[in-house]
Amino acid sequence: MDETGRYELVAFDVPDAGAAARFWADLTGWEVVRDVGDWATLRAPDGQEVAFQQVADHRAPQWPGQEHPQQAHLDLLVDGTEAAAQRAVSLGATRLADGASWVTLADPAGHPFDLCQKDGQEGVGLYAVTYDAPDASALAHFYAGLFGVKVAYDGPEGAMVTTDGHTLMVQQVQEYTAPRWPDPQHPQQAHLDVLVDDLDTAVARALELGATELPGGGDGWRTLADPAGHPFDLTTG
Repeated sequence: MDETGRYELVAFDVPDAGAAARFWADLTGWEVVRDVGDWATLRAPDGQEVAFQQVADHRAPQWPGQEHPQQAHLDLLVDGTEAAAQRAVSLGATRLADGASWVTLADPAGHPFDLCQKDGQEGVGLYAVTYDAPDASALAHFYAGLFGVKVAYDGPEGAMVTTDGHTLMVQQVQEYTAPRWPDPQHPQQAHLDVLVDDLDTAVARALELGATELPGGGDGWRTLADPAGHPFDLTTG
């Protein structure tokens, strides 16, 4: 059995999974491959998946700031950030900030995302899921160990792990506020689903790397938190 995990998808908590999926499908052109009421999954042309999990009393992030932090965001690739941003706003997004080569917006559920310029990009591509952390290097090394890969980049502003066609970036955040799932006063905003072959072995490996086991779990899956407090699920599929 392989004790390393395989990145499956990122799932964002939202008040309405169907509405979130419709917004993101309209924005990106990605395919809705699963919609079961409280969970919806989109698949990009390159096979990457983003899901939306419906939760009661969802507390939206308020970016910037750490009172109700974003915790995670998507970095999307487009050719023409201004046109893409205007289209996102017309679909219900809120424009938050402009950067040198990107525009930051929030989706209707409040989750920030960045539209990043890439010349020649066809459609909308998913470049990375980006996590906030108080120690970006340490969190990147945790996930590199979990996925059985090396850290692809480690710098003063953040770090990056690439695995199975996915990129997980970690950005350094001062005065970082961690989620404390399942505490509703400090909710998660997103979590990763990680596929494993042997659940008990994978849990033991994650704990050895610095994870913390959380309440719950069920037949074929267990919930843990990474060293920065972000929950993730280990699942046998």
